[in-house]
Amino acid sequence: MNSLAAVPHHHWVISLVCPDQPGIVHAVSGAIVAARGNITESQQFSSADTGRFFIRLQVESPADRAELEAALAPVIACYDMHATIDVVGRPVRTLVLASSAGHCVNDLLFRQHAGALPVEIPLVLSNHSSLRDLVGFYGVPFESYPITDAASKAAFEARVIEAVEEHDIELVVLARYMRILSPELCERLEGRAINIHHSFLPGFKGANPYKQAHARGVKLIGATAHFVTSDLDEGPIIEQNVVRVDHSRNPAELVAIGQDEESRTLSQAVKWFAENRILLDGARTIIFQ
Repeated sequence: MNSLAAVPHHHWVISLVCPDQPGIVHAVSGAIVAARGNITESQQFSSADTGRFFIRLQVESPADRAELEAALAPVIACYDMHATIDVVGRPVRTLVLASSAGHCVNDLLFRQHAGALPVEIPLVLSNHSSLRDLVGFYGVPFESYPITDAASKAAFEARVIEAVEEHDIELVVLARYMRILSPELCERLEGRAINIHHSFLPGFKGANPYKQAHARGVKLIGATAHFVTSDLDEGPIIEQNVVRVDHSRNPAELVAIGQDEESRTLSQAVKWFAENRILLDGARTIIFQ
């Protein structure tokens, strides 16, 4: 037997962000070689807007985390890097927030159940009870707390914070959760909360956006997934999708088309986050697909 083949290998994903300057890729590659690593995937980007350099690597190596971190430490210090090191494919612990619409929740739970989405969802929290049976079908715990006033909203958000700590949550997904998060909660979840909404905003605000869109004869139905910030629906955009429609579509058909786009767009954003493919460059995202 080949002795090298018998050595167990780890598959790591490494993301590095730093001020752009010469020599970064050479230094990082040398550190990976020192950790007996083989690069299986590599993507990089230099931002002319912010002067920052972004690189994402997948590395196979017999080195454990401590050895890999030790090999990279001098490079990280030299180039003033923000670094993350994780295991490729590790399920990210994800809390889902929902209201009464079930299409995005169902899509996330189905993809998790089918092994198509690298997340682990230990809990769904909702301000309505209508999705209890749907969530229960997938064997995921479900809790609902009606929000009727400022006090009940504060209590719900307190439960969100408690659940994040209790379940060691890494990502919070607003799967058509139809309540505005407080600035305090937005700040607490900065960079790890993703929202989805139809792309009619701000043109068609309020109730029945698809009915408004039908009345105006829209030609595109879309959805946008973005990070949550205290500026409503203005967080860094992760993914957007559109589909063309015409005058023959009635409001119910527009809703169905829109819900498909919302589900698809949100799941893609969650998948990229879980795979460590999203890096922030100011108000923009760098997506290494």
